[in-house]
Amino acid sequence: MNRWHARRAARARTPTGFVSQPEPRSIGSFAKGKQLVAGNLLFAGHLLEAKKGSVWALEPPGAAFAEVLHGFGWLDDLAALGDHAARGKAQDWTFDWIERFGGGKGPGWTPDLTGRRLIRWINHALLLLSGQESEAHEAFYRSLGQQTLFLARRWPAASPGLPRFEALTGLIYSGLSLTGMEAHVEAATRGLARECRDQIDAEGGIPTRNPEELLEIFTLLNWAALALAESGRMARPEHIAAIERIAPTLRALRHADGGLARFHGGGRGTEGRLDQALATSGVRASTNAGLAMGFARLHGGRTTLIMDAAAPPRGDASANGHASTLAIEITSGRRPLIVSCGSGAEFGEAWRKAGRATPSHSVLGIDGVSSSRLASPQRSGGGERALLERGPSAVRVQEIEGEGVFGIVAGHDGYVASHGLEYTRRLELTVDGRMLLGEETLSAVSDAEQEIFRAALDRTGLVGIRFALRFHLHPDVDAAIDLGGTAISMALKSGEIWVMRYEGAANLSLEPGVFLEKGRLKPRAAKQVVLSGVALDYATRIRWSLAKAQDTPVGLRDLVRDEPSGLPEDT
Repeated sequence: MNRWHARRAARARTPTGFVSQPEPRSIGSFAKGKQLVAGNLLFAGHLLEAKKGSVWALEPPGAAFAEVLHGFGWLDDLAALGDHAARGKAQDWTFDWIERFGGGKGPGWTPDLTGRRLIRWINHALLLLSGQESEAHEAFYRSLGQQTLFLARRWPAASPGLPRFEALTGLIYSGLSLTGMEAHVEAATRGLARECRDQIDAEGGIPTRNPEELLEIFTLLNWAALALAESGRMARPEHIAAIERIAPTLRALRHADGGLARFHGGGRGTEGRLDQALATSGVRASTNAGLAMGFARLHGGRTTLIMDAAAPPRGDASANGHASTLAIEITSGRRPLIVSCGSGAEFGEAWRKAGRATPSHSVLGIDGVSSSRLASPQRSGGGERALLERGPSAVRVQEIEGEGVFGIVAGHDGYVASHGLEYTRRLELTVDGRMLLGEETLSAVSDAEQEIFRAALDRTGLVGIRFALRFHLHPDVDAAIDLGGTAISMALKSGEIWVMRYEGAANLSLEPGVFLEKGRLKPRAAKQVVLSGVALDYATRIRWSLAKAQDTPVGLRDLVRDEPSGLPEDT
């Protein structure tokens, strides 16, 4: 259907030039621009060389690579480089696309990719048309008009969420910029307002609970609002209200290093994108009280902690969701310390599944079970490594505050159906951010839970239900087990040293880990701190502390008390 509409648009009357042109606001990378000029295309976890011949003659290694290529986001990088060679590449690849695909064929004719492409072509029109003959100008405007007409007919076919926001923003851009296309602006602004109302909830969140995707939507809404204002129009109230709801949510999802929390398929975001988007929005600096899109945030001094404090996405929004309920990330100043492994989607299906499972997050998990149905069954050595679970249906969160500390108590029932165990996590951060106390509890409280627990325990031959509390470290963290094996020292590149100690029936180990980072060819090697043990009783508890070296207590038993007021003074 998309191709039929694309070919129909190719026969339509086309614009002759620009009425106005929005100020380019997309940020590119100078370094990536140099890579592109050298013919190195690093897209979606794959590297192809295009040193000779057309980039469009390459065989994409996957659908994600083709989408990046046809979306033209790489134009931002060539524009950031901006020299003669970059302009030549931008022009060659763009006009070759017009010749090969301008007739309405090829993988680039989807509403979201067309919207993304139109924004870049309009933003960088001066770069693309500089020094070109009149025939090239005509071909460029003709293609812009064809893509605009295609979008006008096909934007409702885009999937709800980011794809539809991309399509509608591209239609607004082209409708405002091109001669003869003004009639499409009104319908696009109405559609965008409806999407803001339907897809952005009252707390400024989206169904996928993906922080990076929320940033992309926020950026598009900012661009559309500014383009409308520059043309003398006003964005609709629903549009403006959505921007005002999203801004404080993004601030709450931002670590001290400026990056976003990496959950549910999202990365930290392009360098500088979050700062620019927040500044562009004009929304005053504030954060919402309570949860932000289901995430809780603790902040003290130079330390930030972000916890996934809600159930994973459900229904259509769950495609990239992670089994990460109660998982945490911690950043000290500009240095990430404890992280999630991240999305493995760019590294193949096996890595995508692994990145979604509970063991890829800094949280407690029961061996062989993921805390939600997101993981698929796999067998290793004859035993099930991941069972299909219904996932947490109830997640409880309570903020706590004491003398010199503030924190969170949260719990979920994701292991009740399989093992009769509820999981509760208590975290307390000192106001100066120099010490974090944690308490992890697995408990069977009700008679029904205790019956399930006894049955699960019997299946182990009364050996106990094995669990592991994992803390994934950023690859830049240098970690080592201290003498005696009772603590882990973690050194950051900033020179800070953090020490983790624990109390309870568990074994402490430092094991290999992985960091799945977008824009790289392969996963990065890392380490993870693991506290492993077995649950034999109706209640199993582990306590731990994470502190800067000069604040590390002599004995954890002296530190951890029933009330937060028992914390020692800073030394």
